[in-house]
Amino acid sequence: MIQSAKGTAAAAAQLTTVDLQAAPIDRFRDLLGAERWTGFERTMSELAEKLRGRVVWNVNSTARGGGVAELLAALIPYSIGCGIDERWAVIEGSPAFFNVTKRLHNLLHGVASGAGSISDAERQEYERTMAMNAAALGRAVQPKDVVILHDPQTAGLVPSLTSRGCTVIWRSHIGVDQPNDLVRAAWGMLRPYITGAAAYVFSRSAYEWEGLDASRVHVIAPTIDPFTTKNQHLSDNQTLAILRGAGVVVGTDGEATFMRPGDVPGRITHRVSMSGGRLPAGADYVIQVSRWDRLKDPVGVVEMFARHVAPHSKAFLLLAGPSATKVDDDPEQPGILRDLEAAREAMPGETRSRVLIAQLPMDDLDENAAIVNALQRRATVVVQKSLAEGFGLTVAEAMFKSRPVVASRVGGIEDQIESGRSGILVDDPKDLEAFGGNVSRLLADPGEAQRLGDGARRRIVEQYIAPRHLTEQAKLIASLL
Repeated sequence: MIQSAKGTAAAAAQLTTVDLQAAPIDRFRDLLGAERWTGFERTMSELAEKLRGRVVWNVNSTARGGGVAELLAALIPYSIGCGIDERWAVIEGSPAFFNVTKRLHNLLHGVASGAGSISDAERQEYERTMAMNAAALGRAVQPKDVVILHDPQTAGLVPSLTSRGCTVIWRSHIGVDQPNDLVRAAWGMLRPYITGAAAYVFSRSAYEWEGLDASRVHVIAPTIDPFTTKNQHLSDNQTLAILRGAGVVVGTDGEATFMRPGDVPGRITHRVSMSGGRLPAGADYVIQVSRWDRLKDPVGVVEMFARHVAPHSKAFLLLAGPSATKVDDDPEQPGILRDLEAAREAMPGETRSRVLIAQLPMDDLDENAAIVNALQRRATVVVQKSLAEGFGLTVAEAMFKSRPVVASRVGGIEDQIESGRSGILVDDPKDLEAFGGNVSRLLADPGEAQRLGDGARRRIVEQYIAPRHLTEQAKLIASLL
């Protein structure tokens, strides 16, 4: 549940908080094994004792859509379940502010955006928005609290929170292995804001910025929660019923049910907006699930499929992402979706009929997660053709479901997939022939697809589930207090 508390000062933004319920960490006992479980339980208990009387705040720019929101929604309930008072606040901003931060997002990936560097007027808009949100946070956050600020949208809050005596951690979920002048220009704008933070956290060591105090730099890779609605086990019948109930697959829905957090029964009541028709029951399909972002290269996925997959198989391609107007902090999505629709329309008729675009409903985030879960579980092959990627947890989600994944060797995707053992990495994300050839090979060889899928699940359980992330973050916070 998302709640807003109106500020009293005219210049203050609303403080929007996300209400999350406690989740028990005991559910990880069997997955971790005795030794890992004992260490995990002890670390969380010790942190809860050390934080007594303090609040841990997480602050980001949206409560829904994108990896950071999903990460927070998955992790915070476990901290609460361990007796830690952890909360989540979402900043407020104008369309102009989110245009600036989207440009910063692109620049931090080394991609030219708009006029290049951030202008003085854009910097002023950024600082004006930061001041409004700092005023709202200042009435809720206490000097002894710990505040974790996520990504460029929140970097400008560091000075005001440190001046109040808070322990501030700034976390970047995005980056590039080889920074260029565009990346350094974005660093140059943001670095003065974050300098006073007690710690800087990056998802990969390669993403660490130049010019920061190395003693305050830490690396914590993101993880998934196997027990969220997006990752919980679904039977084959449940999976098909959800896809039929959401309007993705032809047929009646039957019992399109799933479990919400807290083991509360849920049912699919919202429909996916489908371009190109619906999937036939039993059809093989290749899927990419992501936001509508140029760095995810959805148009390139369509071209890859049309040239190098469709001629060699009867499989369908399904591109799935959120309803393009429902993600508050990304104003580029509607335009990217229009470009994708145009690319599809330009294809020959027979191929076009096998390319489907799915805008997933965002009215009920649990329903959205259940639909993504079903889409990934039923997919024959999962692709992630990113041109750049912070970490790419959608890859981990598919791998946990034992799906064979063909993905770009960029960013954190390279950390997750051991190519040839737990998936396939393509060195050049623009190499359509290499991508398509690997996808076609897996479509034609179910045994190889199964081998890679089995290896993928083992990899994620060993390295990329929530207890590892919670343990590393707990040790960091304890070291700072």
